[in-house]
Amino acid sequence: MTVALIGPDGAGKTTVARQLEAELPVPVTYLYMGVNADASNRALPTTRLARAVKRRRGHGPDDAGPPPPPSERAATPRSFTKSVRAAARLANRLADEWYRQLLAWRATRRGEVVVFDRHFFADYHAYDVEGPARPLSRRIHGFVLARAYPKPDLVVYLDAPAEVLLARKGEGDVAALERRRGDYRRLADVAPDFVQVDATRPTDEVVRAVAGEVMARTTGDGSGR
Repeated sequence: MTVALIGPDGAGKTTVARQLEAELPVPVTYLYMGVNADASNRALPTTRLARAVKRRRGHGPDDAGPPPPPSERAATPRSFTKSVRAAARLANRLADEWYRQLLAWRATRRGEVVVFDRHFFADYHAYDVEGPARPLSRRIHGFVLARAYPKPDLVVYLDAPAEVLLARKGEGDVAALERRRGDYRRLADVAPDFVQVDATRPTDEVVRAVAGEVMARTTGDGSGR
């Protein structure tokens, strides 16, 4: 079984995912499935090399996730060089995403529950799958995520008001966080199994609630996979 913990920054995804390793009474594999190479516990060497090059050039962490919607970005012409770079980034992104999925398949074949910290389909759905005015590389990425990339068996959306998220993480603004909350909620229409958990509660309560959702699907109650 695969379980993805999703939600805006500040929802507590990593904390909850890590604590589930001890809370669940079954073998668990933790796998980061986001864009931040610095936070990834597994990634292709090319991804780590690209991140090292960016660090040398003074770039900060790759923790911003997908870009703002097209309506909030200035349109800029794309040169041939930029197009080649976009194609190279797309190829490496797809390779890295499938590499992590292969690791997930290997773990589930061993009978383990795979806990995804974030998930590419969830993070990019509003931008590369459904977003308007997407460049070709993003349309290709969105097509692969929507049509070929496996979705988690269970998607757990950790939700909290934007003001709470902002106070916890101090990143973004209320409007952007509210927009992301809406993005994640819409995944209920496309995810095989989607549940929302109140992330404003103490962490141990959130962990127990998520663990309960997982175990309800692995104990033969009719909804397990």
